[in-house]
Amino acid sequence: MLGLQRFAGSIVIQLYRRATYSSNARAASGALATAATNGQGVGSGTSDEPEPRATPADASVRKPKVTGHMVAAAFESLRNETDSSGKPTTNKSSTASAANNIDERIVNAKTVNGLLSITENNVAFSRKHALKIVSILAEWSTVNRVKISEFENDTRFLRVCRMLGRTVPKNDANGKNNGNTGGSTNSNSSKRISGFRTDDLNTVLGVAGDDEAAKLIASISLPQMVKVMSTLAQRKRRSTPLLRSLAFNISSASEQLDLKQAADVLYAMSTLNFQDSVLGAKVCADVQAALPKNSEKSAVVGSVLTSLGIMRYRDLDILESLTQWLLKNSEICRPQDLSAYFLTAAQLNFKSAHLEDVRKKLAKSIVREDFTKQLDWLNYVWSLTMLGLVEHSQLESVLRADFLAKLESEKAGLTPTSKMRLLNLNSYAQLCASDYKGALLPADSPAYKVPMAHTKSKQILVNGMLDALKSLLPTNNHVQGLVDSKMGFLIDAVCQFDAKRNPLPLDNNNPDAIRIAIMVIDFHDICHGAHRSASGTTNLAFDLLEKSGYQIIPVPYNEFSTSDKLLKRVQYLEAKFKAIVSSK
Repeated sequence: MLGLQRFAGSIVIQLYRRATYSSNARAASGALATAATNGQGVGSGTSDEPEPRATPADASVRKPKVTGHMVAAAFESLRNETDSSGKPTTNKSSTASAANNIDERIVNAKTVNGLLSITENNVAFSRKHALKIVSILAEWSTVNRVKISEFENDTRFLRVCRMLGRTVPKNDANGKNNGNTGGSTNSNSSKRISGFRTDDLNTVLGVAGDDEAAKLIASISLPQMVKVMSTLAQRKRRSTPLLRSLAFNISSASEQLDLKQAADVLYAMSTLNFQDSVLGAKVCADVQAALPKNSEKSAVVGSVLTSLGIMRYRDLDILESLTQWLLKNSEICRPQDLSAYFLTAAQLNFKSAHLEDVRKKLAKSIVREDFTKQLDWLNYVWSLTMLGLVEHSQLESVLRADFLAKLESEKAGLTPTSKMRLLNLNSYAQLCASDYKGALLPADSPAYKVPMAHTKSKQILVNGMLDALKSLLPTNNHVQGLVDSKMGFLIDAVCQFDAKRNPLPLDNNNPDAIRIAIMVIDFHDICHGAHRSASGTTNLAFDLLEKSGYQIIPVPYNEFSTSDKLLKRVQYLEAKFKAIVSSK
């Protein structure tokens, strides 16, 4: 499909301009116009909401002015190939063998004539083969290996086009143009190009391979690229070749994305868990340029913020610009959009230069009644805590027994994530909130009954660290791994030393002992993008550990690898210990 789209996008206009209006040329134009319309099937939606959704066909689409079968119908028939009589083919093995032979000939063809000769007198030749041939011709013409003029009027090529496109409208085939002359022919061609259905593109995407589709992206417009990304996100289809091609071509486009398009791209990236620093920089720059023009809708801003938080994409410039927009347009902002700002800022460990204005104008405008779900209120208070904006009354509201009862009664229930956040808040209230006198979680609270475990990739790093640590310290009672902090996270390893750098048993309650917490930082514990840093969650864990009396040794994944020899890992940790002990 990608080959077909690229071919259509880069060649169809030239074909229309050059084509003489013989019946064969008109057939080629009609077929390639359909190919182009499928390329345009990725046009930008006009919905106010930033989330991508299937765009319904407009009136001109539902009632096309031209007649004939749509590409979607043509490709749909590939599922049930029939013989010339209309009955299903019975000799499947011979048909499959012939089809495989054609595939081989297509792959091995070196010239235009070699490709097109495959179409002659070959009953097993199908639309799939036609698609492959057009894709190859598109690629050859793009790299100037062949010229369009070499095959545009070849009857064999026109046959391939007819297999993939609509039949030519009768009035065009007869050379009529309803009394119009000259430019009206080009106008009719344009109408055929713009007359498409989104399903046409989707069907071709389903038939063509991802690699073929990726080649075609360069020939479609920027709005179409955005629509392709939105469609992939809707289908949860994480096609790496296609996404990389989209990322490259969107990033390379000189045209700016509007705010809706930028929100759609970020939504697709977050939904498909697709990280690309160059694309992220392009989208963020375009968001900054488009923000001043938006003075009416906060939903698209909320979508941008939510996507940045999910991706953990940290760009201080765009975050500051979004903060300024919210401050300026706070009166039109919905509570959920403001909540998205605080949650994203917390996760990205971002504190605006205008934090006091954020506190007075944004944080004060949100009340508990704005949230229909208890979980949303908990997340909001948790985000304020990481930003240092939480009030004692807000802390107490989520640590009270009645709040936990309401939270448990909701459909989602008391999830592991909500339990860990409650433990974060309980520890913050005890260790960081000055003069807090409100409620705390009781010792038998269900929040403490939360399974603590790392992801598989992080656990591999932790195991590598523990192996090195046990080689460095004398006995097992000098180190403990995977300790439940009771604060909503695991401590990867704890140990203690005296002032002379001598390791101490963990059961030694020496008040002068230097207590050390070793924390492994993997890829998911940091924010990515233009300004990388530890995530807000990681930063909160470190703050709580320091308030608990620990010295922290972070072990980042890009400094410590399990592929390193044990001796190198031991030396790495030893240097970290010496740095901490000597600083005391």
